[in-house]
Amino acid sequence: MHIPDGYLGPQTYIPLYGAFIAAAGVAVKKVRHAVAARNIPYLGMAAAFSFLIMMFNLPVPGGTSGHAVGSAVIAILFGPWAAVIAVSVALIIQALLFGDGGITTLGANCFNMAVFMPFFSYYTFKLLCRKSEKKKMVFSAAFIAGYAGLVMTSVLTATEFGIQPYIATTPEGKALYCPYDLKIAIPAMAIEHLLLFGIVEGLITATVVRYFMSSEPGLVYAFRKENGNETK
Repeated sequence: MHIPDGYLGPQTYIPLYGAFIAAAGVAVKKVRHAVAARNIPYLGMAAAFSFLIMMFNLPVPGGTSGHAVGSAVIAILFGPWAAVIAVSVALIIQALLFGDGGITTLGANCFNMAVFMPFFSYYTFKLLCRKSEKKKMVFSAAFIAGYAGLVMTSVLTATEFGIQPYIATTPEGKALYCPYDLKIAIPAMAIEHLLLFGIVEGLITATVVRYFMSSEPGLVYAFRKENGNETK
């Protein structure tokens, strides 16, 4: 799902850089006040976890790749703002040291996987859990949150590079950046994530969240915040 260099024009990647930087700035302030010092090591482990599972990626038709991300489980356990920081760190290291994702598209990749996905998954989880008893719904809610979050992020990613042939062309009509339009980009990305990567993301999210609900329920941000017991 990492968009490589050359697939987005400046009309797209510059605004996305700005959106990501703004979100990261807010995240730093939020996490500084919302995450207790004793939980900082967990946040570091979350970044390492996201980095690790994103390294297992498979090529996807259309010039990018598919993989699990870990944003959903981090958002549910530590909050979406904490996920912004943890997943961003993983993505930046991947881009700068391993060439996984472009430098010009780093803002887009961070916005998609470290901003959009954590918030989408977190509020999906909260909405589903509100409709049923927490203990009975938590596994399926976490699965759906992870699954839907990754699929929707893949659609967002495909939309970003799929609009390039419409907004950046030569006078002869040739695409300057990504050559695949929305009719190719969205199905190519969405189908792979609907059938494979979304299921993996959902299972990872559900399994880890259920484990923490059983062993350390006080650590789960989604319910800690709900009960008014968030540690400052």
